[in-house]
Amino acid sequence: MSNISGIIKSLQNIMRKDQGVSGDAQRIEQLGWMITLKILDDKDAEMELLNDDYVSVIPEKLRWRAWAGNSEGITGDAMKEFVDGELFPGLQNLDVSDGNDGVNRRAVLVRDIFAGTNNYMKNGTIIRQVVNKLNEIDFNASEDRHTFGDIYESLLRDLQSAGNYGEFYTPRAVTEIMTEIINPRLGEKVLDPACGTGGFLTSAIENIRVQDVHSVEDLKTLEETIRGQELKPLPFMLCVTNLILHDIEVPNVINGDSLNREYTSIGAKDRVDVILANPPFGASVSDGVETNYPAQFRTTESADLFLLLMIRYLRDGGRAAIVLPDGSLTGDGVKQRIREEFLKQCNVHTIVRLPNSVFQPYASVATNLLFFTKGEPTREIWYWEHKLPEGQKSYSKTKPIQKSEFASLKEWWCKRAENEQAWRVPVERIAENGWNLDIKNPFVKEEEVTHTTAELLDMLHESFRKSEELLKSISL
Repeated sequence: MSNISGIIKSLQNIMRKDQGVSGDAQRIEQLGWMITLKILDDKDAEMELLNDDYVSVIPEKLRWRAWAGNSEGITGDAMKEFVDGELFPGLQNLDVSDGNDGVNRRAVLVRDIFAGTNNYMKNGTIIRQVVNKLNEIDFNASEDRHTFGDIYESLLRDLQSAGNYGEFYTPRAVTEIMTEIINPRLGEKVLDPACGTGGFLTSAIENIRVQDVHSVEDLKTLEETIRGQELKPLPFMLCVTNLILHDIEVPNVINGDSLNREYTSIGAKDRVDVILANPPFGASVSDGVETNYPAQFRTTESADLFLLLMIRYLRDGGRAAIVLPDGSLTGDGVKQRIREEFLKQCNVHTIVRLPNSVFQPYASVATNLLFFTKGEPTREIWYWEHKLPEGQKSYSKTKPIQKSEFASLKEWWCKRAENEQAWRVPVERIAENGWNLDIKNPFVKEEEVTHTTAELLDMLHESFRKSEELLKSISL
């Protein structure tokens, strides 16, 4: 089946007929748990062929093939009652023991996915129509799997503009260039402590697979060395599914808050070789989380605490590429102390400054890509200013950033010289300026914008008018 794009559109149109499903975010969550179960069952079928002793962690009655696989199977009220009364309770309370006083990690993943997931659909007949449509995709067929990978990306982009979920999607062009530059290799432990839907983890998997994976043993090593953690249930579910689609049989992903761990408890056994991440920013952390951190670094700004956490997780000699907003590059008090700690513990050798529309429509804040190695202090920082394509005023959902735009950065990377896009700053100057990393391009003169008093008053009135409209819409 090659027309997977058409199938996904049909699925979304079918779901719109169900009164229980409201908006893109709910449709994606609904589609997410169904696709997850279908993928798990397709993978189970593949494993059963390869290994006579293989037994799925999902009880027989709850497997996709048992209740969804037959197009003439249960429907209507019986389907709705089964999903709500048997399927969800059964998966949420799944037995996770491995029979040897340990836990089965695949069972834990399935249980954790369904613990945070809902069935929104109210019409069992429409549920049957959706599962029948999904059965047209065979996730064991490489053509379908690869085609679906692209469709999966489009689902994640839909998620980007669905309410508050955009924070979990980093444009593929950004994840790929960061991963290529850091170049994780087989055997290195790779971590994303705020992994969202798994964009950085899948980029790392593909980077390693192309260069280093030549056997089943190599694939097993890869599986054991890719790690992630995600707090929110929906992106966690999508991340697990994303990794399974990339042939990671049991993704090493935890559903939980990375910040909710005692900072000093992170020791040698937890250290990793590579960190690739876009930690949440502009959000406050959960109550009391900051007390996990040393007194001089306590803050409720998530990006700042994640920066501390990532420094702690990285081993000496380990390397990282992360996304940080301008707000983390400047500011005094705790922010300044965190940056000083950062520059003394790590060699922050490169900061790529991105235009503020890269993460549109979710956020219009200016962001930066920071590349660093732990274990030696920063002596100088190279800055590179990424330019918008000729004639383009901003990025948007229909005109996102493209990987080809980073060609000049890659060309410059190994043969560095100052030019209109690149400049370097010694750490002494940064220290003198309160460890401020928000350093503008010295080769670009800022245009002086002047307004008449009348123009300024008009702008002020317009601002008040928009505020009043917003307040009215909130109170309706």
